[in-house]
Amino acid sequence: MRIGIHGKDFQQKSTRFLIKVLDGLKQRDIETWVSDKFLKLVKPASLTNYKLKTFDHDANLAHLDFFLSLGGDGTMLESVTYIGKAEVPILGINTGRLGFLAINSRDDSEAAIESLVNGNFTIDTRSLLRLTSSTKLFGNLNFGLNDFTIIKKDTSSMITVHVYVDGQLLNSYWADGIIVSTPTGSTGYSLSCGGPLVYPKSESFIITPVSPHNLGTRPIVLSDKSEISFQIEGRSKKYIVSLDSRFETIDESVKLKIKKERFHVNLIQLQGQHYFQTLRQKLNWGLDIRN
Repeated sequence: MRIGIHGKDFQQKSTRFLIKVLDGLKQRDIETWVSDKFLKLVKPASLTNYKLKTFDHDANLAHLDFFLSLGGDGTMLESVTYIGKAEVPILGINTGRLGFLAINSRDDSEAAIESLVNGNFTIDTRSLLRLTSSTKLFGNLNFGLNDFTIIKKDTSSMITVHVYVDGQLLNSYWADGIIVSTPTGSTGYSLSCGGPLVYPKSESFIITPVSPHNLGTRPIVLSDKSEISFQIEGRSKKYIVSLDSRFETIDESVKLKIKKERFHVNLIQLQGQHYFQTLRQKLNWGLDIRN
């Protein structure tokens, strides 16, 4: 069996946790691959007892059986950029607060690895969005699991984003920006801007304006078979576009289109886990401070 690992922002306490994970993999005779970026964050001297192989963003990871993401939701989003079209099943182990993607605690890491080895899990398939543009943006990582955004830059003035769906004008949004999210991303930036929660199997895109000037402007849910394009204008000549946690600066001449990506992300769900359970825990549904 082969397992890949990626993580970030590791401190001394987290290094000890990594050693615990590596020990568990070594005891099970699992071939372990680690991202080069992650390896630079931990002390190499502490890893001399392990035969680790490394990979970078240019590597094809199709030979891996599973992928471990050690961190929070941001680390999960980074892990997806390494996996890409290889679609290797990914398990998130949260080293901080409970996330919507990395839902397994570090205390449960040993049991989680045992479940992988024994095949006690299911796969939750998630869709991605893909950006095409008239200039090369984000290199080969022009896809995202959560969302794509267009945001104003260098000015307090709002911008106007003309949004077209399959060539038809949807709306001209006068706002600080616009978010196009997947159902997975509906619990992220879109939610904080008033967007709806959308079940991951809904096959949809959610368009959510960021601080719109017109209070009658509301989020809208569309089929993910749609092609969404944009025209931007404003006093500023520069704008920020982002895919998950990555961003680029563009001007209004750049043409942008969003479509559904051809490949998917396969999230590992251990026994007893479900998306609804995560919502209840993260959003404190069903809790009443009076009781």
